[in-house]
Amino acid sequence: MVVALPQNNQTEHLDAYKTALQQFDRASQHLTNLPNGVIDFMRYPRREFTVNFPVRRDDGSIEMFTGYRVHHSTAVGPSKGGIRYSMNVSLDEVRALAMWMTWKCALVNIPYGGAKGGVVVDPRTLSMGELERLTRRFASELVPLMSPQMDIPAPDMGTNAQVMAWIMDTYSMTSGYSVPAIVTGKPIGIGGSEGRNEATGRGVIVMMEAALKDAGITSSKGIKVAIQGFGNVGSNAAIYAEELGYTIVAVSDVEGGIYNANGLDIKDVVNFMQRTGTVVGYPDSERITNNDLITVPCDVLIPAALEGQITDKNAGDIKAKFIIEGANGPTTPEADDIINERGIVLVPDILANSGGVVVSYFEWVQDLQAFFWGKDEIFMRLERIMKDAYLRTKATADEKKIDMRTAAQVTAIKRVADAIVTRGIYP
Repeated sequence: MVVALPQNNQTEHLDAYKTALQQFDRASQHLTNLPNGVIDFMRYPRREFTVNFPVRRDDGSIEMFTGYRVHHSTAVGPSKGGIRYSMNVSLDEVRALAMWMTWKCALVNIPYGGAKGGVVVDPRTLSMGELERLTRRFASELVPLMSPQMDIPAPDMGTNAQVMAWIMDTYSMTSGYSVPAIVTGKPIGIGGSEGRNEATGRGVIVMMEAALKDAGITSSKGIKVAIQGFGNVGSNAAIYAEELGYTIVAVSDVEGGIYNANGLDIKDVVNFMQRTGTVVGYPDSERITNNDLITVPCDVLIPAALEGQITDKNAGDIKAKFIIEGANGPTTPEADDIINERGIVLVPDILANSGGVVVSYFEWVQDLQAFFWGKDEIFMRLERIMKDAYLRTKATADEKKIDMRTAAQVTAIKRVADAIVTRGIYP
């Protein structure tokens, strides 16, 4: 039996790409010394790939799936970015995420351009065998686009280390030898890096502490944190923040959220979620929605779920004095204006959540050298790179008297533009 291609709302994530372009246009106005052609060049993805491919289900039926891979830039180095499995994946969403990856890599000064990919599928509806067959078939379609010197995928929403292992193996079987550097976020036993799982969430808290310190707050005592999203990023951010003495008052997942003004026991919440599949229903907490979490009383708000969560509809009700973006594109440009007017300190996504790609870079380097580092060294290098990026961004913000998001993009766009100008336009 052949099943029709899964449908997804193509207009839902048009706003993500629109947001990415609006942010770029705002930032590029502060780079008046660059040729107009270079600015225009950076607005476009370098290449876009759409594929429709069949997967055999466990009952023997054949179902068609749609996948995407977008390379936004290769001016600084090979393209880098995750692959997500979600029913909300669209070409516009992938374009936006690829562009943000370009700026993220440039901001932390690592030699990558941005890429992103995805398949329109709910991975929860697949058996392990079906998930493997879908992954291997999609990976085989991407083989012409991938190599350690051209494009290196990584995990994202709906994918994990096992999915990366299947992609690595598929590529290696095609090549005839093992190629661990083809993906990052792999299991440690086949070339993965220590600290990769915790990297993005840990980096979010490193940036939170940098922003707090910048505001003269040097103690974690009494600082309340709310985290929207309790996947890899949100849960690891919560765990590390709790270890440092911060009080986590609210967390949420796709089912909803929980709130306790006196603080949640995060390790216990993690154990509860592992048993039940959700944080909802955790004892000694009040159930809230994901929208409610945005406006709960707290000092720091960490949106670590999907894009477009903070809008002009709720930005005026945010109680937090600091927003640290763990997700990609969680704040619309209209909400940015309200946040800036209210004097809320916002550390933007391309800076705040760059820890994942930084440690992915470490993994790639380790694979190419076949020489691996310990977790302490990984975290030391991660914190140094992220703190340096924060200081560069803050210096740009102060110099140009602009907000941190615009400053981050100005810093990143300038680096990519300089590479393009230096290389020249071929032929």
